[in-house]
Formats: sequence, C-alpha cells, structure tokens
Amino acid sequence: MIIDTHVHIGDDKRFVLTEEMVMESMIKYSIDYSVVSNIEGVEFDGDLKEIPGRLQVTQKDVFERTLRFAKKHSKYIGVMPWIKPHTETVDEDFLRLMEENQSLIHGIKLHSFHSKTAMDADCVKPYIELARKYDIPMTCHTGGCEEADPIHVYNAAKANPDVRFVMVHMGLGTDNQKAINLMEDAENLYADTTWVPMETTIKVMERYGSKRIVFGSDSPVDGVDTYYCNPKGEPSLYQDYFNKLEDIIGKVAYEDLMYRNAIKIFNISNKCE
Repeated sequence: MIIDTHVHIGDDKRFVLTEEMVMESMIKYSIDYSVVSNIEGVEFDGDLKEIPGRLQVTQKDVFERTLRFAKKHSKYIGVMPWIKPHTETVDEDFLRLMEENQSLIHGIKLHSFHSKTAMDADCVKPYIELARKYDIPMTCHTGGCEEADPIHVYNAAKANPDVRFVMVHMGLGTDNQKAINLMEDAENLYADTTWVPMETTIKVMERYGSKRIVFGSDSPVDGVDTYYCNPKGEPSLYQDYFNKLEDIIGKVAYEDLMYRNAIKIFNISNKCE
C-alpha cells in the first residue's frame, strides 16, 4: 500500500493540476490513497509579491473544490484544506465545512511561502485549535523564505505538544539537516519526503526510528509522471523510494514510511486499515 500525503489540484497560473491528472497518476503508479490540497489558495506569488485581492480565490471556494473532488472519489482521496491566514481567518464558513466533512479531512495545510506566514504566527493559532479539536495534523511547507524556516514549525510544535505538525520538504533547497535536528526535541514534529532525497529519509530513520516521517510527493506538479520523471525526462527521486529503499531499510520500516505512519498521523484509519 502507498499513501501519498502531499498531492495537489488547482490552477495558480504556474501550474494547472487537474483532478484527472491526480487519478491517472494514482492508477499508473499504484497509489492507494492521496491527501489533497488546492494550490488556488496562494496569497503571494513565486516572487513573494502579494496577489491582488480581486485575483485571489476565497478560502471557502478553495476548500469546497477540494471537498467536491474527495466526495467523487472518497475511497481514494482525502482533503487537507489550504488555508489563507494572511487575508482570511477561521470564519463561519470554514468552521461549517470542517464540521460537516470530518470523515474526508485529514489535515490542515499552511503554505508558509505562498502565504508569507509562519506556522507560529498568531493568525495561525485558530487553525491549530481546529487541528487539536479534530485530531488532525498541521502541515507546513518549509523552505524559500524566513517565514518558511523549519524553526517556526518547531516553535508551534513545542507550544502545542498535543497537536501533530509535519514539516513538508524538511527545508526545501537545503541539506535538510536543520529540520532533522529540530525533531530531536519535539516528539510531535514529523517530516515528509516531498523532494527529499532518499538518503535524507534514511538519516531520519537512523536517528529517530521509522515512525517520524511520511511519504509525500507534490504530485502532479511535474505531470502525470511526477513519480517517474520530470517534463524533461529526467528521473524523479521518487524512483529511489519505489525501487531501492525497501532493500536498504527493510520491509517493516518501509511500510511505516509508505502508509502506516500516514494512517496514524493523518487520522485516516477509517479508509486504509
């Protein structure tokens, strides 16, 4: 079994990621379940310039589109609402959607780069309270700007020891060592494998055991074949995960990474056990 905890739909002008692409990729590469967020929730562009309000998609619309996708494919798709803490907050619509769709929701997603907002910022606290209430994790992009430094996810994890936090990318564009070190002192702080070399995942497991990291990919940002190659045909690092890693770490640790940890951390046992 494979659970991908980091999958996207949406059109943010840079990427056009359709529901059909997600489903085709899952079938082609034998992904059993995907936790999906909608990239249309971006508040800042790739140059960290705030997107004009008239061009932004509301948090409600972002959430509802993801829910519609999951409802069509509830056996295979779960939801992680992409939040917009810079321009919006936990309002009545967000509360209602959370309450009415608990069985579909398996996390809350902060993109600290595209919201230019750190996980330990005051405006994120209402979302953390919801993660606590519904026993789901807060996941956070790390890397690319100060607000996305892993230290902010660590700070939030230390301040909320009863809530699970996932550092997506473990510091994208770095050697990941800072993120690895921060896990030492926060047992509720987890890592994911999105664009993380296999060697880094092995380091995490050697230091903390096999229970502190989950499989994620960013699929289908490189197209339907994200798990295999990029649009230039260059091999994807995920091929190491699929074809080499189990022989190195063993069957039990590999199954922890590829699905068992996700079931526990993302509270999706009702779908995959």
